[in-house]
Amino acid sequence: MDKIFSTRIDEAVHKRIGLLAQKLNIPKKAIIERAIMQYSDNINMTTEIDPLKQTLGAWDREESPETTIKKARQSFQSSMNRHQK
Repeated sequence: MDKIFSTRIDEAVHKRIGLLAQKLNIPKKAIIERAIMQYSDNINMTTEIDPLKQTLGAWDREESPETTIKKARQSFQSSMNRHQK
């Protein structure tokens, strides 16, 4: 299923997409799709995405898991007590 993607681009880029589409006799949509696919393929070849490295900050904490759990439970309990009154 196709999705609508709207963005502002430089006039020169718009003109270049139009010229490419006309020269290759394919729709502008195909030009943009192929360019994005090629660009993402080049990125994936040089760098692998490691989700753990990207989210390390969320897991790398000074406090112990027990302390985190205790704080979360205290916050939840104080919220529940506040709303029961």
